[in-house]
Amino acid sequence: MSVDEIAALRVGKLMADDAHCYIWTINKYVEYTYDIARAWGFEPSTLLYWLKQPMGIGLGGAFCLCVEPILFCRRGTLAAKRRYDRNWWPWPRGKHSAKPEEFQTVVESVSPGPYLELFARRKRHGWASWGNEDRKSTRLNSSHRCISYA
Repeated sequence: MSVDEIAALRVGKLMADDAHCYIWTINKYVEYTYDIARAWGFEPSTLLYWLKQPMGIGLGGAFCLCVEPILFCRRGTLAAKRRYDRNWWPWPRGKHSAKPEEFQTVVESVSPGPYLELFARRKRHGWASWGNEDRKSTRLNSSHRCISYA
């Protein structure tokens, strides 16, 4: 999907007035991710990072990219359940493009549910999910207080 198509998704309609949003991105699209968050009705708050062990030099220019950013955003006054002493985690890599399961554990410890994952690859207990790799997607409504867009 293009940046404009992602920004046009009606994500704001799926969320409660007080909600958190976590948007996965890549280095090249960090700036656009702030615009997407605002288009969905969220205020960007903090960049989080998944630190990944390098796998050779890979593509790119002067630097080998071995972090994956996640933009944490807020809407309304939903309080965090806890505070972390960092904004990065050194989780191991899985299959290509798969996000670490530990990320959702962090989300559950910080943000109150109910939870929704867009473009989900698999089910997670306690989460509604929607995505082309999750063939049994949940019916979506407007009561979710935490969303993860992977």
